[in-house]
Amino acid sequence: MTKSQKFKTIAYWVTTIFGPTSFIIGGTLFLAKHEQPLAQLTALGLPAYMLTILGFWKLAGAIVITIPGFPLLKEWAYAGFFFHLTGAAAVHALHGDSLSVILQPLAFLILVIASWALRPENRKLPSVGKNRSLPVN
Repeated sequence: MTKSQKFKTIAYWVTTIFGPTSFIIGGTLFLAKHEQPLAQLTALGLPAYMLTILGFWKLAGAIVITIPGFPLLKEWAYAGFFFHLTGAAAVHALHGDSLSVILQPLAFLILVIASWALRPENRKLPSVGKNRSLPVN
């Protein structure tokens, strides 16, 4: 393994642990209906049952991204985190929250995007038609 490959692997795991995998904590707190996320959702005008829905998908996405295999599910999980985090930032912005609160989900989004971009080949979908040329009309 070259130095470059080693650095990329370390960067992948650091961004994955601090980004997508950290959603295990949030997912667990949401599923347990912990008072802090419940208070946040209530303040935003969202119903309490959203904790169960979001908690399940946070936990499932974190697990899928962290374990080996399942490249198609990994793509869905990364996309789900993208939609969740951009949606969270938008909800906070529309609610009139401070810039620091709006930027928090976007900071996690940077880690999620970095994890996705740095993932090893064995965690990616196989390329379909990579060497095929497009038909000429």
